[in-house]
Amino acid sequence: MRFVYPQGKRKALTFSYDDGQIYDRRLAELLRSAGMKGTFHLNSGNLGQGQGDDIFVCESELSQVYAGHEIACHGVQHRNPIAITRQQMLLEIQEDREALERLTGKLVQGMSYAFGNYNRNVIEIARSLGIKYSRTVQATHNFFPPENFLEWHPTCHHSDCLAELGDRFLNIEDFYELPIMYVWGHSFEFGRSGDWSVIEDFVEKMSGKEDIWYAANLEICDYILAVRAQEFSADGMTMHNPAALSVWLETQSGLLELGSGETKYIGEH
Repeated sequence: MRFVYPQGKRKALTFSYDDGQIYDRRLAELLRSAGMKGTFHLNSGNLGQGQGDDIFVCESELSQVYAGHEIACHGVQHRNPIAITRQQMLLEIQEDREALERLTGKLVQGMSYAFGNYNRNVIEIARSLGIKYSRTVQATHNFFPPENFLEWHPTCHHSDCLAELGDRFLNIEDFYELPIMYVWGHSFEFGRSGDWSVIEDFVEKMSGKEDIWYAANLEICDYILAVRAQEFSADGMTMHNPAALSVWLETQSGLLELGSGETKYIGEH
């Protein structure tokens, strides 16, 4: 028996882009047109601000620009989490969540650490304020799910061996269970230079694969946490799903979906 992603997908691909500058317009559309999803981490205090090469998307266009994608926190003013007081960090997250939830009408439960900086105190603050996951900037160059979603290390930045890692992911080794390729960056890194070829080539290469779940960060987090919550009988042959989501697994008899609250005999260890 092996857990798989929804509808039996073998692996998951996700993107995470920070700051919310106007170049997100093109990036979000690129992903959307390829049937992919990304998570865009925004500083709500900067929306509609800026000049020159540093202009941020406006509040009024969030629903259009990020349609089909996830909006998540990045700190209301993009302040360094480990250089400010506990109270200031509380406000950085809380005010960002409140503003983004008001603008989107949705729960905002994800985050990325501004400047990639965090420590144990910052993690505990984020958890206490209802944040389920937060991304770091520490590349793993592998595809394992994180042990702790509040310390979610990405596979790579888009400038870091992206094509090579993409090839590895397409032909992933069998020992990976619930593998994730997680790409992060800033859209201004394409927009300021005018060179979008790296991300465009990657999206073209990775799109349309039947064994890949194209999902936002929170969708993957929620699904893997649901998998980790599964309960088994002493002999391992009966499984109960206490989570709010369906989970999927491959068994000797084929693909099995276990709905929320269901208990089923799976017939194998």
